[in-house]
Amino acid sequence: MLRLSRYQWTVLFAAWLGWGFDIFDGLLFNYVAPNCVPTLLSLPIGSPEAKAATLYWTGLLTSILLIGWALGGIVFGYVCDRIGRTKTLLLTMLLYALGTFFCAFAPNMEVLVLFRIISSLGIGGEWAAGASMVAEVVPERSRVEAGALLYTSAPMGLFLATFVNSEIAGVLLPGSPATSWRYVFLCGLIPALIAFIVRMFVKEPERWQQATADGKTPSLRELFTPEHRAATISGFLMALIALITWWSCNAFIPVVATGLAQLAAKTQGITATQVMLEGWKTSVTYSFNAGGLIGTLLTIPAAKYLGRKWMFAIYFLLSTLAVTVAFGAKLPANLQTWSLLYFAIGITVFGIFGSFTYYLPELFPTRLRAMGSGFCYNTGRIITAIGPFLVGYIASQKANALQGAFSILFLIGFIPLMGVLAMPWVIETKERVLLD
Repeated sequence: MLRLSRYQWTVLFAAWLGWGFDIFDGLLFNYVAPNCVPTLLSLPIGSPEAKAATLYWTGLLTSILLIGWALGGIVFGYVCDRIGRTKTLLLTMLLYALGTFFCAFAPNMEVLVLFRIISSLGIGGEWAAGASMVAEVVPERSRVEAGALLYTSAPMGLFLATFVNSEIAGVLLPGSPATSWRYVFLCGLIPALIAFIVRMFVKEPERWQQATADGKTPSLRELFTPEHRAATISGFLMALIALITWWSCNAFIPVVATGLAQLAAKTQGITATQVMLEGWKTSVTYSFNAGGLIGTLLTIPAAKYLGRKWMFAIYFLLSTLAVTVAFGAKLPANLQTWSLLYFAIGITVFGIFGSFTYYLPELFPTRLRAMGSGFCYNTGRIITAIGPFLVGYIASQKANALQGAFSILFLIGFIPLMGVLAMPWVIETKERVLLD
């Protein structure tokens, strides 16, 4: 059980909000893409041309988001070690909130891309600040639990994004798909209000203040010195494999759910209404998020009793099983079936990320912690960016877009096996004291 002081709980909650809204803003586009993309391209919503364009632009914009996320993570990781955790948290939350908010006013795809880039820089920078702050404030005995609890905000952020899109597009404005997506993006401003509240109650960790008292400037080159190279490789490899799998699967949940709903309606001899489409997206995404929440919490006993290496190996093996069964078994378009399948994907593919909020900070000393964690967690996104783009592009070229997406996602399911093969390079940090 966590034994934290009131202030330590405040720090954990502040970082929890920052990361949760980070995910909320980052994934809003994926929910509105089936309506947003055709509108900005002047295509009839629901037409074959609109579906193909949505697949393509979902992949492209997700890849652009990941590249911006990576750059923001590296840059703000360095900034965080220079100016402090709290200031960086405030700055990055404001950046991604404003970037998402202005997407609501985009007149075309080019402007939308610009605002998504702005948002992605803040999204990438926030994680390292929050994870480092929590690791440095909570007691050693509570670091794993606090780190996993911090990441539970990710599925909660997705729950919120799903709920906001469902309420606006499926309840408040079900007959206005060409405009409802703009109101969804307006909700992206919420984190800006939270950021100012965070700044009022949270101060810089004493560990960071003591480590930077000598004024020595951290350098990215230090991550590749003999002293830190092995840690950098270990963190990078684990994050890279997890990121490629998660983003390739998650980015297309709304597209896959929409296609399955239309297939189910066709099988039943009925027409898929907007309410039905939004209902499928909501149910499948909720299942994925619920699995992610449980999987995140399961990293606590896995890491503490089995160790980090065994935890990663087990999660990667189960990820391959969950994804290949879902997209390779040719299962019927049944909502209950697919909700269970995405629940399993959530536990494994999503759940593994509950470990990075404590594993990566454990690898580096205080003066390099945010930069090292941010580098490992975000640099892989540059390579990861290829995945969603290829999935979207190849699937959009198929006569049957849904089947095309299934074929590519089935192959993506084998990527976690590479993580198992990388175990010899993974550093075990079980029972290690946080480095100063």
